[in-house]
Amino acid sequence: MTSAHTATPEASTVPARRSRAEEVYQQLKRDVAAFKLVPGDRFTETEISERLGVSRTPVRQALFRMQQEGFVEVMFRSGWRVLPFDFQQFEALYDLRMVLETTAVRRLSDDGRRINTAQLDALNATWLIPQESRSRDAVQVAEWDEAFHCALVEAAGNAEMARVHREVTDRIRVIRRLDFTQQPRIDATYDEHAKILKAIQRRRGDEAAMLLRAHIETSQSEVRKITLHQLHMARERE
Repeated sequence: MTSAHTATPEASTVPARRSRAEEVYQQLKRDVAAFKLVPGDRFTETEISERLGVSRTPVRQALFRMQQEGFVEVMFRSGWRVLPFDFQQFEALYDLRMVLETTAVRRLSDDGRRINTAQLDALNATWLIPQESRSRDAVQVAEWDEAFHCALVEAAGNAEMARVHREVTDRIRVIRRLDFTQQPRIDATYDEHAKILKAIQRRRGDEAAMLLRAHIETSQSEVRKITLHQLHMARERE
């Protein structure tokens, strides 16, 4: 008699398949971010599976996920295509992000509101540090920057705001991280985050919101310029 707790071969492979699909998904998004897959490029599932050394099943799962996020589209009987970069959608998502985050820092600066001080203390420990202690790892700083902005919204205590903000963050992650390809932008991120946190500590909501708005607008402008440049260079290589 077979134990009820014995996993079937099919069941045991499900997590592995999901993990492989996640790996393919992350790699393809990195390819889009690095313009290895250029807007307008056409490709097949077989080409991707051969390049990444995986079966077509995780490739198909990853591509359908990217299709839902607006990165690729399926072409009838001719594979897939990387969608053109949608600057209008990019601007709209940044506008929404701006509203959510400036609202959050105003709430964090309100004397009468209970906030998650532990999250703010953790941010202070990361960003309010001497210049010689700052990280120069672009990937790490990009991850910390995303965590900084998410933590501000979460600390404000509105779960629905935090949920919507996470969705926006997921959708702009690929292009947003282009802002950390140059050291001066990494240094500016540390400086600007420190000023925002100090304004919150002093309960100056309008100042914190103004600093945050300027910080996001600068990053948005830099990412747009880098994206346009990368697109131009990618087309030159074709």
